Amino acid sequence: MRIIRFKTENGARLGIIKGNSVIDVMSDSADAPSDLASLLKRGPDALREFSEQADRASGNRVRPLSEIQAAIPIERPSKFVCLGLNFADHVEESTHDAPKYPMLFMRAATSLIAHGDPMIAPSVSNDVDYEAELAVIIGRTMRHVSPEQALDGVAGYTCFNDGSVRDYQFHSTQWTMGKNFDKTGGFGPIFVTADELPRGAVGLKIETRVNGEIRQSNNTANMIFNVADSIAYMSKGMTLEPGDVIAMGTCSGVALAFKPPKWLRDGDVVEVEIENIGILRNKVVNERPADRET
Repeated sequence: MRIIRFKTENGARLGIIKGNSVIDVMSDSADAPSDLASLLKRGPDALREFSEQADRASGNRVRPLSEIQAAIPIERPSKFVCLGLNFADHVEESTHDAPKYPMLFMRAATSLIAHGDPMIAPSVSNDVDYEAELAVIIGRTMRHVSPEQALDGVAGYTCFNDGSVRDYQFHSTQWTMGKNFDKTGGFGPIFVTADELPRGAVGLKIETRVNGEIRQSNNTANMIFNVADSIAYMSKGMTLEPGDVIAMGTCSGVALAFKPPKWLRDGDVVEVEIENIGILRNKVVNERPADRET
């Protein structure tokens, strides 16, 4: 099943993609889930029931996919955990050693943007970068799970662009500042349920293009810490809940690694594509005074 959260004049809603159309499943439901996290928190049967509602939906609830304006799949994730240095080729192009354990940091909800929204290049920096990543959406509560158990708790996957402000990232050994500038992290637009992809989303091509130029190209099979091992590690210390997000790290080819660096500039179009999931596209726009007030 392929789900998209989209904007309407009455607020964002969830729909199921069928071919080139979106079924507006719950347009007339007073208790419709507000986003993907709200749906998943309804329990283990939530996705199946959502699919069944789509099968019963009348024709007037079908919208052309081309006319849909995407919204962030999960508006304010309880946790958005990111892995750093999780591809060997990205470690090699950096100045860091390969991690012995998953290298974790968090992203704030205010840093996230939907597919099609502007990616804001902040006025205080010229060192804006992209990072194509697989985003894992947790589907059930997990604590102290084994790698063998972990994938049973994954609801599905989507695309993420871990937009990074590099000079601020390296102001200290902690990366939080450079990874959390407002409106820098593209997220979505299509959520694909785990049953439609290889277990653990292994073996999917992942790519970044800037203005059509391929900058990153790799495969999810080449992650140092895979999805199952990463979830098991995190669950030793934190409770993972429905709607939590884990971004699985990026491969080589980031702007920083080029000589000279190929920083993102006003007007650039960044596309992150993951095989069998979809394309996340955002245009880079310089920060305006109004952006500082929102």
